[in-house]
Amino acid sequence: MKTEVIDISPTRKELRIEIEAERIRAEVDRVSNELARHAAVPGFRPGRAPQAMIRQRYKKEIRGEVLGELIPQALSEALQQHPFDIIGEPQLRFADADSLERLGSEPLTIHAAIEVLPTIELGQYRGLELVRRTRPVTAEEVEEVIAQMRESSAVLVPVEDRGAQVGDTVTVNLRGRFVDDPQAEEINIDEVDVVLGEEGVLAAFNENLAGVRPDEEKTFTVEYPPDYKAQGLAGKRVEYTAHVIAVRRKELPTLDDEWAKSTGEGVSSLDELRQQTRQRLESYARDEAERRLRDEAIEKLLAAHRFEVPATLVQQEARRLLERSVQRLMEMGIDPRSEEIRWDEVAAATHQRAEENVRAELLLERIAEQEGITVGDEEIEAEIERFARAIREPVERVRAALTKQEAQHSIASGLRQQKALTLVIENANIRDEEWRPHEDEAQAEEGASTETSAASASSSSDAETSGSTSDSTSEHTR
Repeated sequence: MKTEVIDISPTRKELRIEIEAERIRAEVDRVSNELARHAAVPGFRPGRAPQAMIRQRYKKEIRGEVLGELIPQALSEALQQHPFDIIGEPQLRFADADSLERLGSEPLTIHAAIEVLPTIELGQYRGLELVRRTRPVTAEEVEEVIAQMRESSAVLVPVEDRGAQVGDTVTVNLRGRFVDDPQAEEINIDEVDVVLGEEGVLAAFNENLAGVRPDEEKTFTVEYPPDYKAQGLAGKRVEYTAHVIAVRRKELPTLDDEWAKSTGEGVSSLDELRQQTRQRLESYARDEAERRLRDEAIEKLLAAHRFEVPATLVQQEARRLLERSVQRLMEMGIDPRSEEIRWDEVAAATHQRAEENVRAELLLERIAEQEGITVGDEEIEAEIERFARAIREPVERVRAALTKQEAQHSIASGLRQQKALTLVIENANIRDEEWRPHEDEAQAEEGASTETSAASASSSSDAETSGSTSDSTSEHTR
């Protein structure tokens, strides 16, 4: 068998494989003889029909079985001669389709288009010049967190001596009819909480519920804007009758040592709570600085190593990123089908981001190979346990699911890339510089949007949670 490699690009090759006529004839003979022993041909007892008749009568069947046997064998042998790291399945074509009609009388030539991992020549990855800037924590930030904690401790107290005003929570039962479509199903929602004046609450609800008291009823019309997030209400006019169940005001706890003790933070005074909060914020700031340092390391590695990446891997990564984007939109209550989302622009940006992700992954794998970095079974098991804790699932169930999906290889690869990146940073020349708010915050935002497989390896298992303090029925009021 003759083989030849045709270089199309660093990640695309074509194997030209020529199978000898003698080998083909031998396979044709084998298949024909096997078929002749069982074939039922009119006028002949089984196994007695002439070979020529068998080959003519079962020509297509014989050809299909011969090709089905020889082509995989020939492809396997060619790949043993040229051991590429293949991605996906080879795309096969015959050099001359007409030669199939003359199967066995001449050599058969096939072309196998394959996609391969690129050969990466490593440049500098040790001794990178990196800068670490850690955002300082201010007293204002500490007080803001304390205020948020205090806000979460607030209680709602019934209002009895006045009507509802801005800041109050008005609980109503809503009955609504579509003004321009009397046949449409009416809206019936009980116990909707409307916080008057809160950001996002429609003006019509703020205006018409101001001054109400429990047991009162108010009828008013709401004109929803054409771009309203709930498509069933967008551009519609709805006449609501609101029956007031309760009016409550928010009462904040006194900011003192007793409240600090009640927060569950394990402190005995307000000063201690402030100190603990500052330490936590400083820890977050250090973690943020380290993430940005890793992002900078990857950016410099990518700038120093330019190579072609396999299109298939980029497409797979782009699909993963798009699916994640759709999932996040749905978690935020945004319809991914909205015309306001310019998916063509999103797809273009995602493709570029996916290419950077794949490039970083391949580069860090190459560094790991160069440095002899390995990942043990105990490390994989620890990562599975960490993942299980993050998503609050039993370890056994998570392990079984990952085993079924054959995901251990991906876990090991991610851990290996993480180790490689850690090695790069440990061997870098790192300067600690003063935080520059505008420039550094812009870089942090950009870094957050550039997600590489390696940089996110340590957080890929973290549970992504999102929630809302508003009831699902609030789509009618805000």
